[in-house]
Amino acid sequence: MSTTISTSTAPAWRNTSIPADQRAEALLDELTLEEKIAQLFGVWVGASNEGGDVAPHQHDMDDVIDLDVLLPQGLGQLTRPFGSAPVDPALGALSLLRSQRRIVASNRFGIPAVAHEECLAGFATWGATAYPVPLAWGASFNPQLIERMSNRIGSDMRSVGVHQGLAPVLDVVRDARWGRVEETIGEDPYLVGTIGTAYVRGLESAGIIATLKHFVGYSASKAGRNLAPVSIGARELADVLLTPFEMVVREGKPRSVMHAYTDIDGVPSVADEALLTGLLRDTWGFEGTVVADYFGVAFLKTLHGLAGTWGEAASLALTAGVDVELPTVKTFGAPLVDAVRSGDLGEEVIDRAVRRVLRQKIDLGLLDPEWDATPDALTRVGHGDADALRGTVDLDNAGNRSLAREIAEQSIVLLSNDGILPLTAPQRIAVVGPTADDPFAVLGCYSFPAHVGVQHPETTPGIALPTLLDSLAVEFPGAEIDFVSGTSIDGGETAGIAAAVDAVRRADVVIVALGDRAGLFGRGTSGEGCDAESLRLPGAQQDLLDAVLATGVPSVVTLLSGRPYALGAAGTAASAIVQAFFAGEEGTPALAGILSGRVNPGGRLPVSIPATEGTQPSTYLAAPLARSSEVSNIDPTAAFPFGHGLGYARVDWSAGEHGPDVTTVDGVATVGVSLRNAGDRTATEVVQVYVHDPVASVVRPTQRLVGYHRVELEPGESVDLSIEVSADLTSFTGRQGARIVEPGEIVIGLGASSTDIRVSRSVRLTGAARTVGFDRHLHPLVTELVRQSA
Repeated sequence: MSTTISTSTAPAWRNTSIPADQRAEALLDELTLEEKIAQLFGVWVGASNEGGDVAPHQHDMDDVIDLDVLLPQGLGQLTRPFGSAPVDPALGALSLLRSQRRIVASNRFGIPAVAHEECLAGFATWGATAYPVPLAWGASFNPQLIERMSNRIGSDMRSVGVHQGLAPVLDVVRDARWGRVEETIGEDPYLVGTIGTAYVRGLESAGIIATLKHFVGYSASKAGRNLAPVSIGARELADVLLTPFEMVVREGKPRSVMHAYTDIDGVPSVADEALLTGLLRDTWGFEGTVVADYFGVAFLKTLHGLAGTWGEAASLALTAGVDVELPTVKTFGAPLVDAVRSGDLGEEVIDRAVRRVLRQKIDLGLLDPEWDATPDALTRVGHGDADALRGTVDLDNAGNRSLAREIAEQSIVLLSNDGILPLTAPQRIAVVGPTADDPFAVLGCYSFPAHVGVQHPETTPGIALPTLLDSLAVEFPGAEIDFVSGTSIDGGETAGIAAAVDAVRRADVVIVALGDRAGLFGRGTSGEGCDAESLRLPGAQQDLLDAVLATGVPSVVTLLSGRPYALGAAGTAASAIVQAFFAGEEGTPALAGILSGRVNPGGRLPVSIPATEGTQPSTYLAAPLARSSEVSNIDPTAAFPFGHGLGYARVDWSAGEHGPDVTTVDGVATVGVSLRNAGDRTATEVVQVYVHDPVASVVRPTQRLVGYHRVELEPGESVDLSIEVSADLTSFTGRQGARIVEPGEIVIGLGASSTDIRVSRSVRLTGAARTVGFDRHLHPLVTELVRQSA
């Protein structure tokens, strides 16, 4: 069924020849108050696995939803029709199609709903590709690769009728104990911003509305506890936590933003008008919609204590700048109608939000005369017989899996290696540790199998998930592999460690498989609500590791985890350590390929690996007094620093041609570097650009990343790079609250990590301090001058 209407009789809001703003205004003028408010909330639904209409999904915070009562007024959004229960993708698309037709037929203006889904590490639905988690994207230091991934994710979502994706997460890691570290891109705002921009561009280019989250401060919650209050200064907020959002709003052009659950110094983000309107819209020029994190508006009453009634909560959020309540109607329904009718809230506040929602629906084509609810996936195969449709939509095709493998290979980090890797024809391999035989060890908490599938044990994961044991058997077909788990991931059992040690003593080499299990709200060791008291490995895994190391058998430690962990003596005693951050469905073949040497490791750490368990919160973005010093007995120095990563070929660095050592506060400094692959195989190097400000008007981090460039070099190949660093990249928030560039000495370092600076250049900036704003330079210009083959 199509909603095609003759253009000669179409109302103004259907007329595609007039500007979208005018179309939205024309429709707004026709809506009653109840119809306006109906555009400002979603309903949490689940698609039918028989292709029927979606059904309301009940939650302990939900009121009973009667669609027959709601739909005549219209509906703003459908919440996770694919991501609430296992459903065949083709039948889910059919269910969504029939639901959209019902929605259109039920309201007097034929307005469809926006359907949104989670897509943090892939389209979160049954049978869709599970890509590596965002922390692995950061480890790739490869924005172009991540843009390709998000375009594929977006194309899959769009093909079955989804309009909006709730990603990416732009929270900057401030405390690695926080359970949602796996969902972040890393501990550096520039890395988060550049990778996040790439993700948004890919998703938006596929026609999906990208949603930045969580705006802002969520990752800085006290003691790394989920939803705990945030107590940070204005400078840390501006220079660390807001910076990625600012970059992505400017360069990625997302069409939606989601507020954070947390409060900053007593003001919840959901009720912060200075943040959601003053900064986001008035200063940065954002024109899209602001959506609530799930139940976030209701939390103003139930958790924050800012509202005494649901109507007060709704009024606070709308006034601050929240446009849409998700996941379902709670405060934006009848309580909001009552607030307007009583005069407690002006209708103009409602109108402001509705304009944004209608404009977005117009931009999506949902109000065009020729709009049809049939998604591309069903256009190709038809949508008559539900049984015939089953299995006709493939969301985990060979192209997706190949890209998932490529990201996994580029994101796995070789932390240490005494020469044991790559393994050459081992005869007897002992494999110990709880992640070796766990197919879910590669999945983050927002992957569909871990997020929803675990609630449906009768249903298969829908995708192939080879274990590390499976992949090692393929990678080393001539080896005898002896597996003993030794302990579980978090049970704390030690009785099996002796058997594991016996297996190790019989082997030529041992692979120790450690890490996390993703879950939600305490049902895992990593994920939302799975915060850690310390960065000790979960359960008895450290005990197992120590016992294995004590045997003296050559040991390769592999980690499949969602956060960094302290590894005790392994940092120096293990023969090699390989870190993979939940590397997705192709993660174990990639990891096995690195162990064999088939794959050259090229990942770099997006977060520091701590040397001890109890030094959080701590990141590499540390001022001098936040580092090791004589005034404290606690040494927070990382075992492996931000940006660190090894390969199987040595790359030699030398200084290239530099520019003048003096420039102005609005000028450019040029630093040159030459790289040469001195090995006998392809090498990967990530040239990281850091700024050090020796003397400033406020305390500054000792090193701060301002750029990077990933380089692939064939054996014997060399390349000369010229890197132009704008003085804008030295800017920071000054004492008066404005972002400034100060005169004085700046040290530009080019390094292989934040602590391994290979080329350094001191440059003096001259002139008066200069204020910079939203239009400042954000990136260095990296130019490959010369490439020479061997």
